Amino acid sequence: MVLLGVNIDHVATLRNARGGQEPDIVQAALCAERHGADGITIHLREDRRHIKDADVRQIQSVIQTRLNLEMAATPEMIEIAREVKPYMVTLVPERREELTTEGGLDVVRLKDSLTRSVSALTEAGIKVSLFVDPSIEQLNACKAVGAPVVELHTGEYANAAIINPENAKPSLEQLFVAARYCQEIGLELNAGHGLTYENVGPVVALPGLIELNIGHNIVANAIFMGLGPAVAKMKALLA
Repeated sequence: MVLLGVNIDHVATLRNARGGQEPDIVQAALCAERHGADGITIHLREDRRHIKDADVRQIQSVIQTRLNLEMAATPEMIEIAREVKPYMVTLVPERREELTTEGGLDVVRLKDSLTRSVSALTEAGIKVSLFVDPSIEQLNACKAVGAPVVELHTGEYANAAIINPENAKPSLEQLFVAARYCQEIGLELNAGHGLTYENVGPVVALPGLIELNIGHNIVANAIFMGLGPAVAKMKALLA
C-alpha cells in the first residue's frame, strides 16, 4: 500500500487567521495519525505564514509516526532541522510572493549548494528528499547531489485533471516515465501537490511509489466531514 503523509499546514493557516491557539495543530497531527496517516508533513516557511518554529518541535515530540519537514535549503532551516531531527527533510523551492509551492527545485542549477545541504542533513542522521518536476535531467542531478529520495511534483497533472481528465494524460505519462527512471537509478519515490480524492487514483499506480503527501484537499474536506474521516477517506483511496 502507498503510504499517506498528511500535510497539516492549513490547519495552522486557520489558527493564525485569529492569532490564537485554535485549531490546535498538535491535536490535528494526532487526529490524522489515529485515522490512518503514515506520517505528518509540515512546511516551515521563511515568513512563518502557517507553521511556526514551536509547532515543529511540539509535533516532533508527540507523534508516533514520522515527521516530514518541508523547507528551503537555507542555513537557518538546515540548522533548525539538524536540531529537531525529523525523520525526513524535503527540500523545496520557496518564494515569498507565491501562495503555495510552484514547481520543483532546479537541482541542476543549484547542484553545488544542494550537495552541501544534503550532506549537512545526512550527517545529522536525517533522510533527505528533493521536491522536483518529473524531468530526467533533474532526477540525474538529484542522484548526483546525494539525495536518496525524490518527491515528484504532481501539480501540472493535478491542475490539468481539474479541467478535463483527458487533458491530464500527457502530464500523467511524464510522471510514469520519471517514476520508472527513479527505479532505474535507485531513487526512492514520493509524490504530491494538488492531489484530491478525484485525481489521486492514477498517481497511486506510479511504479515504485512509496508515499503521497497530501494536505489542502484533506483539510478543505475536513470542514464538512471532520479531519479524521477526511484522512480516512484519502487513506482508503490509496489502497
